[in-house]
Amino acid sequence: MSTTQPGKNRRYDLVVWGASGFTGRLVVDYLAKRYPPGGDLRWAVAGRNEEKLREVLDNIEFHSGKPDIIVADSHDVSAMQTLALCTRVILTTVGPYAKYGNELVAACAENGTHYCDLCGETQWMRQTIDAHQATAEKSGARIVMSCGFDSIPSDIGVLSLHEYAQQVHGEACVEMTLLVRAMKGGASGGTFDSMLNAIEQARGSSAIARILVDPYALNPERERAGPDRGDQDAPVFNDEIQSWTAPFVMARVNTRVVRRSNALLDYRYGREFRYHEATISGPGLKGHIRSFLQSLGLKLFVVASAIPFTRNTVLRRLLPKPGEGPSKTERENGYFNMLLLGRTASGKPVRLRIKGDRDPGYGSTSKMLAESAVCLAKDTLSVGGGCWTPASAMGGLLRDRLTSNAGLSFDPE
Repeated sequence: MSTTQPGKNRRYDLVVWGASGFTGRLVVDYLAKRYPPGGDLRWAVAGRNEEKLREVLDNIEFHSGKPDIIVADSHDVSAMQTLALCTRVILTTVGPYAKYGNELVAACAENGTHYCDLCGETQWMRQTIDAHQATAEKSGARIVMSCGFDSIPSDIGVLSLHEYAQQVHGEACVEMTLLVRAMKGGASGGTFDSMLNAIEQARGSSAIARILVDPYALNPERERAGPDRGDQDAPVFNDEIQSWTAPFVMARVNTRVVRRSNALLDYRYGREFRYHEATISGPGLKGHIRSFLQSLGLKLFVVASAIPFTRNTVLRRLLPKPGEGPSKTERENGYFNMLLLGRTASGKPVRLRIKGDRDPGYGSTSKMLAESAVCLAKDTLSVGGGCWTPASAMGGLLRDRLTSNAGLSFDPE
């Protein structure tokens, strides 16, 4: 595939779209510290409100000048075209993407501008792939979705464990299971808003409902089949770790991204590769009860989200709002710890520990997204234009950036 870098002579390497939002501010703060203006990375901030953007920059310490400000509106097609043409990469935090992302991703695909986001909206990702794959291939734009806690730990983790199994045993894993050991941090209002929006869309469209339950919904056309079935929705006892497990709320996104990566990597993990995710609840009766309550709670949330009254008058009032998030102390004291279990064709077990040093929804996510954008802007990648996943587009280069700069680790156990 082509390794050309479209837009090489553009004014900026990177533009942060949605810089005045909660996650956008964290991305700007990270870039200011890691890649200060005036250095090797030419970057700017963008959004629809100049006053709020200036406020963001005024509250961040810059030692060598501030980044430029660009003002535009998400639904202004002409403005999105102009924005895409001024930079090599656009990093966007403006979701739900099904509401606010269409014009931007279209402009990037048309103009050869690389793109990354925090999308966890399977239905929109599928629609985006179907609509823009051919255009992005032609222009050279690399469109990479799900570059935060959805779904980098899962996607890069699976790639890392696959490479480890090949190195140690000389064979690939036929199945992997990601288990959440522990997480600490405030819930993401944007994530909840995206989930509610997806469920609302599914109620009005049987086609969207089918996408949301299809394990291979994000695979390329004619490759949307395989051995995996539905996601875990009830307590399951895991024999390898001797513990009960419960459904993991992010599995419906992460598993689809991992399966798409496998297909885009020419089935590097194998056509019969199986993958699923869950949360560790603990051993014994207490663990069983905990897994039952966690499973029940998730089911009740989905049911409540599907009913317009409870969704709009109860959940939207109780859940964090988009733009709201944990305090700096909560973010810095947050973390995540995951265990990835693999088994090779000959039955040999392998394990990988995946950790992040900040809360998953904001602190770690903002760093993952920023490093993904920098990787797209500065690193020589082996893929051309198209709609990619983090593992299939950036792979080990992104992993190196995450482990060196962003507080993540992917270590065999």
